[in-house]
Amino acid sequence: MKSSHRLFRFLRPYWLFATLGPLAMVCEVALDLLQPRLVQLIIDRGIANNDLGYVWHTLVWMGAITLGGLVMGALCAILATIAAQNFGADLRQEAFTQLQLLSFRNLDALDSGSLITRLSNDVRQVQDLVMTMLRFMVRAPLLMVGGMIMAILTSPRLGVLFLLLVPVILAILVVIVSRTFPLFGVVQAKLDALNTVVQENLSGVRVVKAFARQNFERSRFQSANAEFTERSIAAVRLGSLTNPLMTMTLNCGIIAALYFGGVNVKGGTMAVGEVVAFINYLFQSLMALMRLSVMVIQMARSEASAQRVEEMLNEVPAIPAAPETLVEWPNRGGEIRFQNVTFAYRDDDEPVLKDITFTVPAGQTTAVLGATGAGKSTLALLAARFYDVSAGRVSIDGVDVRHLSEEQLRSRIGVALQTSVLFSGTIGENVAYAQPDVPLAEIERAASLANASEFIEALPDGYDSRVGQRGVNLSGGQKQRLAIARALLSKPQILILDDSTSAVDVRTEAQIHAAIREQEFSQTRLIVAQRISTVRDADEILVLEDGEIAARGSHFELLECSELYREIYESQEQGGVIEQEIA
Repeated sequence: MKSSHRLFRFLRPYWLFATLGPLAMVCEVALDLLQPRLVQLIIDRGIANNDLGYVWHTLVWMGAITLGGLVMGALCAILATIAAQNFGADLRQEAFTQLQLLSFRNLDALDSGSLITRLSNDVRQVQDLVMTMLRFMVRAPLLMVGGMIMAILTSPRLGVLFLLLVPVILAILVVIVSRTFPLFGVVQAKLDALNTVVQENLSGVRVVKAFARQNFERSRFQSANAEFTERSIAAVRLGSLTNPLMTMTLNCGIIAALYFGGVNVKGGTMAVGEVVAFINYLFQSLMALMRLSVMVIQMARSEASAQRVEEMLNEVPAIPAAPETLVEWPNRGGEIRFQNVTFAYRDDDEPVLKDITFTVPAGQTTAVLGATGAGKSTLALLAARFYDVSAGRVSIDGVDVRHLSEEQLRSRIGVALQTSVLFSGTIGENVAYAQPDVPLAEIERAASLANASEFIEALPDGYDSRVGQRGVNLSGGQKQRLAIARALLSKPQILILDDSTSAVDVRTEAQIHAAIREQEFSQTRLIVAQRISTVRDADEILVLEDGEIAARGSHFELLECSELYREIYESQEQGGVIEQEIA
């Protein structure tokens, strides 16, 4: 249970609750252990001597002890709940914080379905374990040991039964737990797969309906659901054997105690109350052992969850934090330089970019063009340091981006990624996502630059209009324009647009780029695109092919010297007028 132990560090801030709760349970157990002894006294002294007063006197004490046990048990439950719930909240918060620190490379390896399961189901499993341990991990062992001691003190002769029953119960427990533990790890993995299917289906529901693939998705979910159900049944079925086997062993012990106790009572060597008290203590101790066995099964399941949560907490970000002592970062206008950059998403993969070298001078615009899969978006992600290069160097104003903190780097860069992501909230909140306290005038300025102000102001609530989940109530072009406005809001020194106008028409796209070029301050721009119309006005255009720079130059230079660029131009301009363009 190493992973569970490591996660218990989140319980330290609540040590007082975690300590007082079990102490209250100790008091409850002590009071519970007095009850059989009082029953024995009622039978052997009160009833045997026909002393009704003694019986009533003892019953009053039993009532008081029962009430005290109730108070102590309730106090333990309250304190354990406070400690366990806060433990779970802190663990979830830490796991979510760790998730924010992970780089794109880490997230590529951990699918979102698995992350959701770890943050919700796995954390809850560990939280339930803490709750159980604070309430019953003290009660069960103490009641088991205390019951055994009191039973042996009550009747040493019948106490021999424990030597026969306890080894049988422990053997059952060891066998079942050793076989159950690996099964719960498989169950959680199958739950990951099930959540992934659900998430993909919900996020892609329009595609599913557009291609009438509901039956296929239903079949895919049914398959994942069946596998999860099958594994869950296998794990629970094996674990469920614990209770009946334990109950059978307990009943055999009670039968043996009744038989041998009856023989001793008949022979005059034992009193009836002694036998009754022994059976009560036997029942208490073996029931506690049964409860302990159930807890061990739960611990086996929680350990599988704890390992998965611990694995996420221990995930080392693929992009390490910048060193504490940073070199001075000069402000030279935002020059971007790639020097012999090679990059692969995984160490054993074929490089996506190969020996890329170019410079985007401060205040100028460089565009990247190429076929799908040429490495255009990857190049933009490297410039913003969403990934680290496999070889070579990316620098801004002469400083390697690996030497800059995330805050420093993002303060100078505005990014609009290929996929426009919006969050639940208002349009104004989405534009001001990085600067929530910015004045409305600045939001309106950014929206105007992105050619979004017209459609925003046409909405009933304007900038206060609500954005549906993932921007469902907006068109693709509208979402892209909001994403561009978000990138422009902070007036970044460097602007990176990763095919971020692909869903808008050519006229709107031209207006957006014209507005960006006419800003009152100097800005370095790296634009990734697939359309000639997007890149033709750039100071330099890089044409990528198979991860390498196949050609570079202005629009007119490339029309003259690059066959690949001419092919792209002809395909988009429908064999247009290259000669007129050159002329």
